[in-house]
Amino acid sequence: MNHFFDWIFAQYEGTAAYLVVLEIIGVIFGFLSVWFSKKENILVFPTGIISTAIFVYILLVFGLLGDMLINAYYFSMSIYGWYVWTRKIDDSHFIPITTTTSQEKKWTFLLFVGTVLFVCLVYLFFDKFNNWTAYIDTLTTAIFFVGMWLMAKKKLENWIYWIIGDIISVPLYWYKGLIFTSLQYFLFTIIAVYGYLAWKKSLNKSPQTLLK
Repeated sequence: MNHFFDWIFAQYEGTAAYLVVLEIIGVIFGFLSVWFSKKENILVFPTGIISTAIFVYILLVFGLLGDMLINAYYFSMSIYGWYVWTRKIDDSHFIPITTTTSQEKKWTFLLFVGTVLFVCLVYLFFDKFNNWTAYIDTLTTAIFFVGMWLMAKKKLENWIYWIIGDIISVPLYWYKGLIFTSLQYFLFTIIAVYGYLAWKKSLNKSPQTLLK
């Protein structure tokens, strides 16, 4: 086990210690955010805001523009989601979990395509299409953009996008050298599966509390 941890930290050779500490803090709050999302707990948003704010800075330093845009978007959507989730349909019940309508499916498709095009333009502008990871990054950015939008709107299908994006991200971040983040996405994949099952059980049921 000691050799394993020695190997992990060896991947950070040459990286400023404060960035490693920030990554660990960001991972912890990111894990908490996904866990609270699974439980339909409103704390998903404040924990997510802290995590995404940290990763916006880290990814800017590492020059991972697509990933940075994901987290900047998460930050803004967390604020929007916080508002949506706390809206009440009556005096004692909050917005329920629902499935996407045909209209929302169209918007989902447009958001996905629009995100791919936007991220491609960003990479082209900064001349960052110099590694195969840039192309995968473009794909995962679009997947996560859609997933976050659907989660903010309390749509069951958000978990499907998280699961797909998380599975892709595990080897991607490992290859990039962000080992703790890779391990985070591995845990995210597991939680996302349980999250989908938990939300499916709560489908169309209006919670009376968002802290549980």
